Amino acid sequence: MSEYFPSSDGWALASPEEVGFEPAKLAQALEFAAVAETPWPRSLEAAMKADPNNNEPPPWNEVIGPTLDRDGPSGLILRHGKMVGAYGDPSRVEMTFSVAKSYLSLLTGVALDRGLIRDLDDAVRDYATDDGFESAQNRCITWRHLLYQSSEWEGELFGKPDLIDHHRQVGAGADNSRKGERRALQAPGSFYEYNDVRVNRLSLSLLQVFKQPLADVLREAIMEPVGATNTWSWNPYFNSEVQVDGLTLPSVPGGSHWGGGIFINSEDHARVALMVARNGNWGGQQIISSTYLREITRPSPCFDLYGMLWWLNTEQRYYSNAPASSFFAMGAGTHLLWIDRELDLVAVFRWIDNTQINELIGLTMQAIKTS
Repeated sequence: MSEYFPSSDGWALASPEEVGFEPAKLAQALEFAAVAETPWPRSLEAAMKADPNNNEPPPWNEVIGPTLDRDGPSGLILRHGKMVGAYGDPSRVEMTFSVAKSYLSLLTGVALDRGLIRDLDDAVRDYATDDGFESAQNRCITWRHLLYQSSEWEGELFGKPDLIDHHRQVGAGADNSRKGERRALQAPGSFYEYNDVRVNRLSLSLLQVFKQPLADVLREAIMEPVGATNTWSWNPYFNSEVQVDGLTLPSVPGGSHWGGGIFINSEDHARVALMVARNGNWGGQQIISSTYLREITRPSPCFDLYGMLWWLNTEQRYYSNAPASSFFAMGAGTHLLWIDRELDLVAVFRWIDNTQINELIGLTMQAIKTS
């Protein structure tokens, strides 16, 4: 049976039985998702600035990019590429926070395919058009280190120092009481730390190799080929214009920690996730090399639940109800793109209470017929 890819006009809707789901159990999972709403307030700018989990005193907590008030939970589930269920309004554009990191990973694959980056183990210093990698701490950092969040890059971007995210933890049970306390930096590639400033450094470095806004690259290389709408945007900070080869260009963040980032609907997210699930192929067109898309799920030597800006489920230790073959793009709030190639499954969940995600995954798995 040939693989299905949705046209730009919309998705083929499948009955649960057609794609191997038990209807009643799938309905239960979707009903659960619709009410398992995040405790975040719907007015986001003030909430982000005052979020105690960020543990950021002024001026570090300043929101320096646009924000978008949120709606309720929304999402959808695909099996064999076809939409088998949805809830909320999957066409509504929402902030997506650190899911943008996984989009940066995809653009790194585009840069490799185009020969703009020769090798992931090259020093980023060899490509930089600024002095951000000239220090003794930074000069040996590679693209792979930035993608694994093990770079230990030291510096400041757009008024935010890397120190902001020292000792940072993410996920359920995160303890950020020491976040922002200075620690001794390790050698690049030897220590994992989730750090938005360093991810923004990757974004700036990609801008320097593409020499055009990353939103334009994303649109041309990925979003238009997969038939996405034109409702999404990738928003820079108010102070993040930079000079690249004499051009004034916006450097976009790999999240929305301080505002900005990717604003996108669930259906467009699902198209990108389906392309990744299909190893970069979309209807016979190779969007990103399959070799690179296998590489992004190789565990970091420093933290085996993390790939190249994608979360992994090694030994089912991240989400016990998901198979070990599953991997995720994830953003605060919580926003989750769940991909499982072995199951030919893609799910997009938006504004889900972080403490209820594993249960939602379990309900979805229970709905899949085993024979």
